[in-house]
Amino acid sequence: MEFIDSIIKELTSTEVTTISAIGKLCISLLLGGAVGFERKLKGQSAGLRTFALISMGATLAMLISIYVPQEYMGLKNGDPGRIAAQVVTGVGFLGAGAIIQMKGSVRGLTTAAGIWMVATIGMAVGLGMYAVALSATLLILVVLHSFERWEHKSELVVNSRTIRLTINCVVTNLESYREVMRKNKGNVTGMYLEYDYESSVTRLNFVVLFKESADFVRIFEELRALNPTQSITLSNQISI
Repeated sequence: MEFIDSIIKELTSTEVTTISAIGKLCISLLLGGAVGFERKLKGQSAGLRTFALISMGATLAMLISIYVPQEYMGLKNGDPGRIAAQVVTGVGFLGAGAIIQMKGSVRGLTTAAGIWMVATIGMAVGLGMYAVALSATLLILVVLHSFERWEHKSELVVNSRTIRLTINCVVTNLESYREVMRKNKGNVTGMYLEYDYESSVTRLNFVVLFKESADFVRIFEELRALNPTQSITLSNQISI
């Protein structure tokens, strides 16, 4: 019992000791790893190891920021803002690395935001704000898991899709194609049109915002029925 009390006393002390530093790094590892585990389950490249290392790195930076003036300048509380201030800036480069831009389609923004949050959680652990750090971790998991399910269930998620058609005639009236998109709750945001008069072929590309529940098989059938159609393809990249 005395051993546990001594550990708790070390962890709640404002002074940096070997025991408190190791304890805080372990706590930071668990909290960062919990968020990283959720990201890995979603197929993100930044997973458990990455998030755990970021969290521990931020905690260590905070500990060093407190320890240096405490040990060499005799300041008990140190100056935690000096080194820790650079963590927030530096972790932005890691967040930028998690963002992938592919021809107009951007992925990784949520993971980048998670990296930034985990770094601040690590800093909170370094300061001994365990309740705040734990609460923030739980809230992150709620946002990443429960909010995503709610978004899908309420059909708030809208994705940009490119529908490419090769039509075996020269199509001059495009309103019927737009009407099919509107009928299926699609919002046309861009269009590309090419006429090949020699072969009597029209190449028509639509960039459309669709909800996740969109039935593309039905949409393709309705588009094919408008004119003699050679092919229809669907892509999530804007490359027209």
